[in-house]
Amino acid sequence: MKLNSIVTKLGVTIFLIIMVILLPLGYVSNKIFIQFYYKQIEEELNSLSTKYAHSIDTLEPNVIEMLDKLGELTNKDIVVVNQHGRIVSNSGNDTYKIGSNINSIKFKLLTEGIPIEEELVSELGNERFLSVGKPINYKGNFLGAVFVVESLNQMDSSVNQIQKTLILAGIGASLIAIGIILIVSKRLSSPLLQMEEATRSIAKGNLETKLKLHSNDEIGSLSTAINELAVEVKSFRDNRREFFANISHELKTPITYLEGYAHILKEGLFNSQEEQSQYLRIIEDESKRLSRLVNDLFELSKLDEGKLQVDFEEVDLDEVLENVFNKVSLKAKDKGITLQFFPSENVSLIEGDGYRLEQIFINLIDNAIQYTVSGYVEVTITAAEERAIVKVKDTGIGIPTENIPYVFDRFYRVEKSRSRALGGSGLGLAIVKNLIELHHGDIDVNSEIDNGTTFTVSFPIIKR
Repeated sequence: MKLNSIVTKLGVTIFLIIMVILLPLGYVSNKIFIQFYYKQIEEELNSLSTKYAHSIDTLEPNVIEMLDKLGELTNKDIVVVNQHGRIVSNSGNDTYKIGSNINSIKFKLLTEGIPIEEELVSELGNERFLSVGKPINYKGNFLGAVFVVESLNQMDSSVNQIQKTLILAGIGASLIAIGIILIVSKRLSSPLLQMEEATRSIAKGNLETKLKLHSNDEIGSLSTAINELAVEVKSFRDNRREFFANISHELKTPITYLEGYAHILKEGLFNSQEEQSQYLRIIEDESKRLSRLVNDLFELSKLDEGKLQVDFEEVDLDEVLENVFNKVSLKAKDKGITLQFFPSENVSLIEGDGYRLEQIFINLIDNAIQYTVSGYVEVTITAAEERAIVKVKDTGIGIPTENIPYVFDRFYRVEKSRSRALGGSGLGLAIVKNLIELHHGDIDVNSEIDNGTTFTVSFPIIKR
């Protein structure tokens, strides 16, 4: 297992979190046990010393003898101090010497009725004691004091045993935790490792790679996103290949014409002035087609990169379409096609860029004229549900139903040979769709073979 692998990092992180929880918990538990035992001993000594102090009314030898026996019975050492601070009885504790005086400060506190509680250490330093002393008062007279002393060694031994138990339990819990952590970390990291393997496979070009992770969490969402990414990358790759194939073909055709007819003219391989004019006209047409293709590609490139400049302002659609009609009317007249425009009953104001809106409708109406052999092209503006609706209807050759979903794809042609003959680059409608979306609009198309096509464009109307 690699030290820098996600399994190791995840396992170490979980282990550290458990240790951060267990160590303070063990420390606190240890303190609680110590305080519990100490408090028990303290309360017992306080209770006994109080009872003894209240029950003594004289320090006669028989009373002192009775206290010694009580000490043996209760397994506590009882020390008696007389009214002068001298130790007169000791049932066995070596820290209090019979005949010696207790500390003057402690004695003074006892004479004032203040009890004394202290920890003592044996002469050899191998044993600790807790001592509680209470003054003996009888009928308002200070007779002395009684001390009840108990060894803390048993408490220390019990606490040490508990500490060892806690340590063993902690070690056992840590070993179990390590085992569980290894299982959990591997289980948690397994989907991530699968994703890593899948993404590396996708990066190498294996775009058919699929992840089979269906959990309803972030991991499942990520695996779904990777699968979708693979589909998108595959689509992008296929589109790129198709794009380069199409653009190569589109560029090759006019370049071949230009090269061929330029060579004919250069070498003087024509028989008449009329033939020369025909070749020059072909060169001019192919140059225009090449120019249109380059301009369309440039427009699409700017749209894809979000760098197309659009200046939004209040725009009157009626006025925009009147300008468009003025520009395309000559082409319609040359083909013998009738142009009909039905403006809105009230002015349809939208927020948009006048130049780009003209570009949209020039493309649509120019296409309608281009693919209409005879008949008319009709444009109407209406309003519905706070949207301005523009319909561009023609009586042209129409689009097969199965081709309609693809008409806005780049370089898509319904009938490639006929489309090229009519001069289309296959990019116009792709540009139109992008520009309409840039204006927060929608476009739809309905068509029937030999019965014409209707493009419906809608934009949000400016609210007043």
